[in-house]
Amino acid sequence: MSPREIFALRDYLSPELKGRTISDAHHLVSLTDVLSHTVLGGRLRELAGRSVLLKLSDQLKSGLAMIELDGVARRMLLCPPDLNPAHLDALIADAEIDAVVTDDPASWADKAIALIVSAQLPPIASAPARTERATEWLMLTSGTSGVPKIAAHTLEALTGAIVAEGPARGPAPVWATFYDIRRYGGLQIFLRAVLSGGSMVLSDPHEALGDHVARLNACGVKHISGTPSHWRKLLMSGAAAQFAPRYVRLSGEIADQAVLDGLKAAFPDSSIGHAYASTEAGVGFAVNDGLEGFPADYVGANRNGVEMKVVDGSLRIRSKCIAHAYVGRNATALADSDGFVDSGDMVELRGERYYFVGRRGGIINIGGLKVHPEEIEAVINRHPDVRMSRAKSRKSPITGGIVVADVILADGTDPARAKEIRDQIVTQCRAQLASHKVPAVIRFVDALDVTPAGKLARSDA
Repeated sequence: MSPREIFALRDYLSPELKGRTISDAHHLVSLTDVLSHTVLGGRLRELAGRSVLLKLSDQLKSGLAMIELDGVARRMLLCPPDLNPAHLDALIADAEIDAVVTDDPASWADKAIALIVSAQLPPIASAPARTERATEWLMLTSGTSGVPKIAAHTLEALTGAIVAEGPARGPAPVWATFYDIRRYGGLQIFLRAVLSGGSMVLSDPHEALGDHVARLNACGVKHISGTPSHWRKLLMSGAAAQFAPRYVRLSGEIADQAVLDGLKAAFPDSSIGHAYASTEAGVGFAVNDGLEGFPADYVGANRNGVEMKVVDGSLRIRSKCIAHAYVGRNATALADSDGFVDSGDMVELRGERYYFVGRRGGIINIGGLKVHPEEIEAVINRHPDVRMSRAKSRKSPITGGIVVADVILADGTDPARAKEIRDQIVTQCRAQLASHKVPAVIRFVDALDVTPAGKLARSDA
């Protein structure tokens, strides 16, 4: 199908998809059953034309409800599992929600919502849904402690990059992602699986990583994506030795050279690359040469209809895949007068390549100077005995602020070498960073927190 013909997600499903499934750790649903079964208890007609909040406990129910509601609901707001409950009322008002799909209807008894619909598995037999309208897909932005903004997409924008690539060569693959599909990165993989006629294996936050990998193998997963933090956790777990994907992709955070090299060593026969996308700017580009950053000639127009420019160090993107507006209290167009979305991701040109240095809103203050923690981490992670690191600021009575780095050492590293490794990291940082960016304190830790969105959790000490 061309983008202009896309009207509802179910249009990509047909009886010919026999054997293709969507599964999690507990249930497996045939894609062909999605056409004739429902998780909404036969109440889809009541949701027609409404603004629907999907507030469900698991991804499988959410994914099946998305397919049912697209082309029926006026809007649907995807609610990720890490949403702060204190923000729920504001988001309901912003998105003009008048119906909720949930698997916990009792918790909505005190909410002034016109319609509460229960979603349950396994799906029950139902008359096929009829496409009636183009549904607006609403997604929450991340990276803020306040009420998230709501970015509005069309299905055409969400699937634009997938459709532009054309049909997959050979048999449709079995896809998986460490992401939650209610976030933009995970939704892209879910849509890719559905549009390609492939199968989709969903993650489970309560599943041990070794059990997850065993399930991926049992389901025949060969195509998988996640954030660099997801992949670092896999490399540290020892479970990578039991996994042999053919297609490995990273997105959502800066993919530094250390994690790319680590994945190439773990999966020498795999295609390993990193992609750039965001909730507001949509899908930007992919980098498949094994190197961090991206070639300078990507800036300008590229073959997939994406145009980029750099203004004051910030990457800006124009394409048919961008969200068309914020809704609610932030109801404004996302793009500037020329149609470019300011991504907020800062890049730096070095030679013939651009390198990501961090988020404009993630800068830490070191003695009055602005520092991107990701830039420090990229240098620390290059040490052969380091698997993962996090840089942050700590107040100092003398300088006002110092850099503190928490570091996870690679498996098998001799603890007796701790001082030697610490000295080597400092020497490495002094050679590659300005003096105020060099960590004053390096702490070796066993683990670093990762957010439910798969990104390294950041806070000042």
